[in-house]
Amino acid sequence: MSQASSSLRSSAYLDALTQEIEKKLQRALASPSQRRNLLQELFADIALEIDERAKEMILSREEDAISPAEDGIEGQLCFYDVLTDHYVRVPENGKRILDLIVQLWSQSFASHIFALLFHKWLFEVQLDNSEVLLRYSSALVEGATNVFWIDTQSNARRFQSLFCYLLEDVALEPKRLNKIPVQVQRDLFLLLSRFIIFYNSVDKLDRFLREFPLFPNAFLVGSSADFFVIELADQLQKLKVEPVLLHYLSHIKVLQGMELRMATSTRLKACLYSFTSPGGPMYPTRAVRHAAWDALDLLFPVGRYPRHLISLFFRLLYPWYWPASCWNFVMDCVKAVLYSLLGLIYSSLGKLRKPKF
Repeated sequence: MSQASSSLRSSAYLDALTQEIEKKLQRALASPSQRRNLLQELFADIALEIDERAKEMILSREEDAISPAEDGIEGQLCFYDVLTDHYVRVPENGKRILDLIVQLWSQSFASHIFALLFHKWLFEVQLDNSEVLLRYSSALVEGATNVFWIDTQSNARRFQSLFCYLLEDVALEPKRLNKIPVQVQRDLFLLLSRFIIFYNSVDKLDRFLREFPLFPNAFLVGSSADFFVIELADQLQKLKVEPVLLHYLSHIKVLQGMELRMATSTRLKACLYSFTSPGGPMYPTRAVRHAAWDALDLLFPVGRYPRHLISLFFRLLYPWYWPASCWNFVMDCVKAVLYSLLGLIYSSLGKLRKPKF
């Protein structure tokens, strides 16, 4: 099949998808009782991963076109990835959808859908009306916040391409960043601060902190690192999914060496310490408690041993924890002995097999 016919087929498929989205939005607008369910279904549809058969129909290979395949994260390509590129290339196709979303602005999932479909469009078109720009950019941050939380609750990375675009192509690109109001810029950076570890983008943290916008209360709060750590501490306390929390705690070593205000440092320390004890209000699992202790000992080595002694003392005040603690201690000792024996056996075998010359 020629390149021209492939492009026409791709364009026709995307036009058909646009018409289906428009129909569902119209149904939601006409049915107040079913509005939330219809918008939720539409959001789920555009967040779906594209199967191989649909990829062959959608992906265009035009030299001057944006290739959606390049936007897929770790081989995952969703419908919103190709649609957001389509509305950048053909803005008039998304105009009717945008008008319908505006009419449904206050409804659940409206900001989710806007963020997925128009996050690139917002930074590529010219909007002269400052009120409209503020409304759209605020909706983008709100919608992105919601979809990122969906990822954390399911321990998935379905919306990683959206996060990477907002981080790499907006927050770290002053030309695009300056298109949105200053207050929204600040909200965007605070949002990215909460999820930068979750989406495995800590390698860009230094540059991210350098680009941090100025805040009116910066004199009281501190530097960009303080803002980042405050948001991160608040995020940790909201997380309830164990694998996600363990991921954060295992990557929190990136904070080592940061210069923080005393209040920020104390806030982070208190946050981590809250995960080290069993029971309420956090009810952390054993794996989370150990990860929190490791993070505390790494980031705050001063006072390490007194902290552990105090923790042990308070554990002794709750006898119902003793059997589990004793059992885990015995199992850890057995594992340590077994690993040591296996290490000696392997080293002995290696010496025996070593040729003698």
